[in-house]
Amino acid sequence: MNTQALSAVPAAHTDFLPLQGTDYVEFYVGNAKQAAHYYITAFGFSALAFAGPETGMKDKASYVVRQNKLTFVLTSALRPEGPIADHVFRHGDGVKHLALRVDDAANAWHQTTLRGAQTALEPQRQEDENGQVVMSGIQTYGDTVHLFIERKNYNGVFLPGYRTWENPYFRPAQSGLLYVDHCVGNVGWNQMNRWVQFYQDVMGFRNILTFDDSDISTEYSALMSKVMSNGNGFVKFPINEPAEGKKKSQVEEYLEFYGGEGVQHVALATNDIVATVRNLRSRGVEFLQVPTTYYDDLLDRVGQIDEDLEPLKELGILVDRDDEGYLLQLFSKPVQDRPTVFFEIIQRKGAKSFGKGNFKALFEAIEREQEARGNL
Repeated sequence: MNTQALSAVPAAHTDFLPLQGTDYVEFYVGNAKQAAHYYITAFGFSALAFAGPETGMKDKASYVVRQNKLTFVLTSALRPEGPIADHVFRHGDGVKHLALRVDDAANAWHQTTLRGAQTALEPQRQEDENGQVVMSGIQTYGDTVHLFIERKNYNGVFLPGYRTWENPYFRPAQSGLLYVDHCVGNVGWNQMNRWVQFYQDVMGFRNILTFDDSDISTEYSALMSKVMSNGNGFVKFPINEPAEGKKKSQVEEYLEFYGGEGVQHVALATNDIVATVRNLRSRGVEFLQVPTTYYDDLLDRVGQIDEDLEPLKELGILVDRDDEGYLLQLFSKPVQDRPTVFFEIIQRKGAKSFGKGNFKALFEAIEREQEARGNL
């Protein structure tokens, strides 16, 4: 693999940062091989690619898993020193890179750094016998980095430096997950508006929804959130911050155990949430549970829906409606021992919102888990 730096050449765009969607999500983890097997067996991903000493990468090992348009990269350090090991020591398993696909990675870097972004990776070209990929990156909240990936001239398995990773004897069935719907970031006290401004000024996003502590609160805790979206709506980043409450909120718990700001959860889209959640539960994925009384007046609150109520009640799936339709959602418990990163499973039936009507039930379910951990 050859890597070389590129000079950025500005280009004129109506949308100065046109994004094609999420390319991949990379997690820094303590044991990438075992984590990859977890996502394959528990979430229905397929093995895709591997990079490590055998492919010329001496300091890390990365396993790539994919399901439809959803790609996760699990990366571990091979030695106790260095940025990957430091990240895992501080944060535990967590999201390092939210990689966004673009047509011109050099220009994406130029446009964002011109507007004040801190450089995480200057534009560079990576090449092998399958073509070339151009990558660049900027720093965002905490230790999280947005990478810009330009792969229009590449036809390899994933990226230069990776080889196909497969085991013909190990091919679990998929679970119906399709793509990243949105990624939620947790930031510190009074930092939400700072990062909202960052996404507006640096990346050209717009604030499409705002929730304050009157929207997202229980008897004990609260938070505030603003949803940022790029121009075409392919990429959405809600930003959460804590709000005053009687007890410690879920955002405060996350910040304490993660050791700072970072990605709280990744929402994964499906076209059949009942089938997907049933599949995931059969593989051992644990989900939050709301009281069955949530369903007593559900249809009065959200109106007629296509799904039968009994499977939703059995699985704990939540429903909410906006002016354009409704959505169904369910949240996993944290997928590592630290109460930090978790996943949302979401099916949209026209709705473009984020389940405001479910916040109280969801937060009460989270608080029950916090209380069991002694962290409420």
